[in-house]
Amino acid sequence: MIPDILKTVPHRRGHFRMESGYHADLWLDLDALFASPREIAPLVAELARRLARYEPSAICGPLLGGAFLAQSLAAQLGVDFYFAEPAGRAAAQELFGAAYRLPAELHRRARERRVALVDEVISAGSSVRAAADALGSAGATIAVVGTLLLLGTKGADHFAGIGIPLETLDRREFAMWAPDVCPLCRTGAPLEDPTMNVPPS
Repeated sequence: MIPDILKTVPHRRGHFRMESGYHADLWLDLDALFASPREIAPLVAELARRLARYEPSAICGPLLGGAFLAQSLAAQLGVDFYFAEPAGRAAAQELFGAAYRLPAELHRRARERRVALVDEVISAGSSVRAAADALGSAGATIAVVGTLLLLGTKGADHFAGIGIPLETLDRREFAMWAPDVCPLCRTGAPLEDPTMNVPPS
């Protein structure tokens, strides 16, 4: 039996700006997801089993949580571990404005590697999209995208559109809106940006 990730993760309701630039009324606090490795182990083992058939030679995840997941998966599959780190962010109203990069040595090593790109939870897919760009610029091939939990369809639709398979242990409906059509903005609900750890000005 695979544990329900939503039962283990604190969450709250409100009006939130996600890294992708979309707005949502639900925020999952994922900081402590990997604090108890034994509890998360069944999820990691099952995702590793599903990713193995794509025969990756490395696993990569965006910092922070995606990298923790990638390292655990790499250890299970006996392959290399890479991570991508944030490298800047565009204006607040721009969608998918986040940029990620591979550290210099990992950028060198990634060339011609077959990579499984993972994140602990994917909604719009901002961080994995940016990490995929970084891997592509390093000469790597994305064999598959993997996640413990897929929220909504935007992230899945993007990778399906470019022919990259996506493996997930669970899927849930998730509402998110572009800023210009956000119903919470229309009601004047205060907007919080948890990805910056401070409310936006």
